[in-house]
Amino acid sequence: MSTISPPTLTGATSSASDLLRTKCILGMSLNSLGRARFTYRRAFAVSAKLRKGTKHDYPWPDDATPDVKGGVLTHLSVFKPATERQKPVTLDFEKPLVNLEKKIIDVRKMANETGLDFSDQIMLLESKYQQALKDLYTHLTPIQRVSIARHPNRPTFLDHIFNITDKFVELHGDRAGYDDPAIVTGIGSIDGQRYMFIGQQKGRNTKENIQRNFGMPTPHGYRKALRMMYYADHHGFPIVTFIDTPGAFADLKSEELGQGEAIAHNLRTMFGLKVPVISIVIGEGGSGGALAIGCANKLLMLENAVFYVASPEACAAILWKTAKAAPKAAEKLKITAPELCKLQVADGIIPEPLGGAHADPSWTSQQIKHAIKESMDELTSMNTEELLRHRMLKFRKIGGFQEGIPIDPKRKINMKAKEEPLLDQSTGEKLEGEVAKLKQQILKAKESSAKPPEDALNEMIEKLKQEVDLELSEAVKAMGFKDRLATLRQEYSKVTSQDQLMNPVLMDKIEKMNKEFNQGLSSAPNYPSLKYKLDMLQEFSKAKALSEKNDKAATLKQDIDKRFKEVINRRDIKEKIEELKAEVEKTGGELDQRVKENVLNLKTEIRSEFFNVLKSMGLEVEVIKSKTKDISDQIRVSDLKAQIKILNGEINEKIEDVMNSSDVKTIELLKVEVVKAGKNPDNASKNKIDSLEKQITQKVSDVLSSSGLKEKHEELKVEIDEVLKSNGSIKGESSHDDSRIEVNLGANSNIA
Repeated sequence: MSTISPPTLTGATSSASDLLRTKCILGMSLNSLGRARFTYRRAFAVSAKLRKGTKHDYPWPDDATPDVKGGVLTHLSVFKPATERQKPVTLDFEKPLVNLEKKIIDVRKMANETGLDFSDQIMLLESKYQQALKDLYTHLTPIQRVSIARHPNRPTFLDHIFNITDKFVELHGDRAGYDDPAIVTGIGSIDGQRYMFIGQQKGRNTKENIQRNFGMPTPHGYRKALRMMYYADHHGFPIVTFIDTPGAFADLKSEELGQGEAIAHNLRTMFGLKVPVISIVIGEGGSGGALAIGCANKLLMLENAVFYVASPEACAAILWKTAKAAPKAAEKLKITAPELCKLQVADGIIPEPLGGAHADPSWTSQQIKHAIKESMDELTSMNTEELLRHRMLKFRKIGGFQEGIPIDPKRKINMKAKEEPLLDQSTGEKLEGEVAKLKQQILKAKESSAKPPEDALNEMIEKLKQEVDLELSEAVKAMGFKDRLATLRQEYSKVTSQDQLMNPVLMDKIEKMNKEFNQGLSSAPNYPSLKYKLDMLQEFSKAKALSEKNDKAATLKQDIDKRFKEVINRRDIKEKIEELKAEVEKTGGELDQRVKENVLNLKTEIRSEFFNVLKSMGLEVEVIKSKTKDISDQIRVSDLKAQIKILNGEINEKIEDVMNSSDVKTIELLKVEVVKAGKNPDNASKNKIDSLEKQITQKVSDVLSSSGLKEKHEELKVEIDEVLKSNGSIKGESSHDDSRIEVNLGANSNIA
């Protein structure tokens, strides 16, 4: 074996690459060196091991094109369209629809095989199918909405994102060593506006669900969401979160890593974000896992989404000790979108197509896009202080209640029954004192033509309503109607919750019980107290209604007076009035026929203007036309009215003179006899009184005849008869008046 000592290298300037390019080293060929065995005094070895593995599957395709939806950056997302079409899943309550669908398929198959025309039958079945689908999805129960929210084919967060965004870039990692796939974050744009999107992502099949942990985030996911919130807040990006999770992942490892702390940190941070935040529940929102990204300025929900603190199954297991009571729990929890909007937990409902969001995911995504843009337009108009206050007030108003309003006590298993309030006698005495005091205030206001105290009146009405409710509850209990009433309430609530027509049998039960209760109410021990409070309630309610009516009438009167003054002060009307005044002054008080006609014409013109004014104010105006034929007849009628008035005055003066004359002592005697006779006069007293009355009447008649008033009356009567003959039958004094305007102000009032 040959031994070669390590040589001393000369030519330090030679590089390793130069030596490798030569075919010999130190005078020896590379081939001989390859066959030779080397022995070194200081042996050393350099080795490298290549690890076998699969080629890195980079998501960017070889034929990447910028024309793809979302731009070339879309290729970087690990979320791709599913290679396999999702299998249709039929829910239990949808089975009747499946039977109809099978019939339609069978008829079409038969038509293709036989070549016969079954188009009418197919159209009939399709219309039945559409009607059944509409009836089913417009009367969904809460537990059915829960099933739709959990539907395996329901569109996920990323499905919606790629449908509504122009561009989207996913951002990964919590910068603490982990990237939770159950929460997806990224920046996207909608119509040129950038947003930070944060959402909980479920899988579309079993493999994806395992990868996404069935949409249940770990603390790493919430910390990733928190990092993106800080990022968006720093750069001024509005935040849109999508909620779709049964809850945070509750395993031992997550608790060790601080699941509760991560959720609490998110809650605290979201209330301080200075950018608009919108949360959208697209599936199910469970407990704190949903709330950790749901503290927003606006919470929107898809029509069939649910939002709950505990799932219906968990609630049923706790309260009713069995998960089979989940439908009942879902109804009591109030977890659907319409119910949460009534409770002001949710701020809006995004519609879904019939059959759920999975029936038309693209249409549903466009509805979400429209809701985001509409809400952001409202929120971006606020400054930072208004935005923070808006978010705070949204959560402060949740759970508000009003004390003192009686609520039907709801009994629950294993819970102590709430004691019903007892009626205190001292409270009744106090109420009577307050009622008397308020009555005095109303009377004083009426005497002084002032307005009654509105605040005190409204407060008293509310207090009396509460007292009447308590009295009625006591009467129901004392008369033994309590159990029957509770049963009827349950039956009625079932009918109303299912939007069904009222059962005639149930209506008969309600009417029968109402009749029995009203008949026996007077025998209740608290009936006097109840009747007193009901009477007071009716009295004060009438006073309130009258006050409101007077206020309305006074306001209307002021408006009408204002408009009338505007008409009178018009330049053309004012000039005509001045001209007419000048003509009247020239005549010296004796109006000729022409002046009278001018007066009536001006009066008619002003009245017509008033008519137009009233009509422009939206009032119902009716013109009652005069029955006189022409202006001359109207003048004659007005003259007769003046003569009648003068004659009545003269007659009254003569009668007063007769009564005050010293010659007539008969009146004093009549007064004395009436006093002596009393209420039950005897025959002698009656005869004496009749005789005295005849003497007084004869004296008055003689005086009137001697003064010539009787002749004036006869002449005036003849003139009136002539006018009546020329104008037809006229009833009363209004028959001689010209047209008048009647304004209808309502069912119970009018101004004429």
